[in-house]
Amino acid sequence: MTKQSLRLTLALGALTAFGPMSVDMYLPSLPALARALQADAAAVQLTLATFFVGMALGQALYGPLADRYGRKRPLYAGIALYVLASVACALAPDIRTLIAARFVQALGACSGMVIARAVVRDLFGAQDAARMFSVLMLVMGVAPILAPLVGGQLLLYYGWVSIFWALCGFGLLCLAVAVLWLPETHRGARSALSIGGALRAYGVLVADRGFLGYALTGGLASAGMFAYIAGSPFVFIDLYGVPAQHYGWLFGSNALGLIAGSQINRRLLRKRPAATVLRLASAASFAFALLMVAVVSSGAGGLAAVAVPLFGFVASLGFIFPNSTALAMAPQGANAGSAAALLGTLQFGLATISSVLVSAADDGSAMPMAGAILLCAAGSFIALRIAVRPLH
Repeated sequence: MTKQSLRLTLALGALTAFGPMSVDMYLPSLPALARALQADAAAVQLTLATFFVGMALGQALYGPLADRYGRKRPLYAGIALYVLASVACALAPDIRTLIAARFVQALGACSGMVIARAVVRDLFGAQDAARMFSVLMLVMGVAPILAPLVGGQLLLYYGWVSIFWALCGFGLLCLAVAVLWLPETHRGARSALSIGGALRAYGVLVADRGFLGYALTGGLASAGMFAYIAGSPFVFIDLYGVPAQHYGWLFGSNALGLIAGSQINRRLLRKRPAATVLRLASAASFAFALLMVAVVSSGAGGLAAVAVPLFGFVASLGFIFPNSTALAMAPQGANAGSAAALLGTLQFGLATISSVLVSAADDGSAMPMAGAILLCAAGSFIALRIAVRPLH
């Protein structure tokens, strides 16, 4: 790997990390945050759900902006918004203010994720893009390992407020990396910016059976991941008694599965088409989700019995995410920004629904989390087989 390609990969990785860093770092603090702001578990989980809403809505805005003004200018504006919102989160005096600040923080964070996908599409074809997305999945895997560990230690020594100051610093670092290392890759004709034009572009994408099928396959699988993210702090810490400062180790062990899956996927793509690998991974994801619900229903084995199928489910996402994204983006050419945005909007829109379901169904057991994961895995499995034409 040349110095230039290494810098590009690091820059794209940093932008991809906005979502997992902003969610995973403060997960260990949720129970403590509820006590500090005198809020119940449902209200605290709204800080997650609201973040997902902001990610969904914000990405729909950045797509047309990226196709009109290029990749870098909208990115700079988004990161600046993220930094300011992180400061507002740190200074929030009550849960309502924190919920609102998290929404704005998400509007800034999603710029990095949209631009990273668009840049990969600008530079690579479908198979090479799938391999690049597999490399970026290292970030998606490492962030859930490191972020909760760092968050847990910050919580232990400095309180929950310090986590948002750390995210502010992360945003400033990403801005510097984007300025120095990220090239402007949108060199073709730039589309006119209008609401009607943006809606037409999204309409064309939604009407594309292949795009929508792959987008829903990845989006619903991602929603299952976020059901796990929303439910796991209370399931692990409150239900199974895992200390908050040790939560990151358990969360991180599942992220190792995500890393392993993505890197095995990268090697498989040298010999097998991305669509074939995606089909097998989708079936495995569904099977692990079914097993998890069965284990939770039986009540046997405690945390250890739940952890095994949960690990398998998360590991399968290391295959599903890069392949579904690359296959959805490959034909999109001039509309790469809008396609990247719609992928993200679907992903986080579905994530919002799944996290709200987990919160609304909270009954003090692990079943709301496991049931939501199963619904999402089943939807992903069905979407790939119905919306995408059969493979030959």
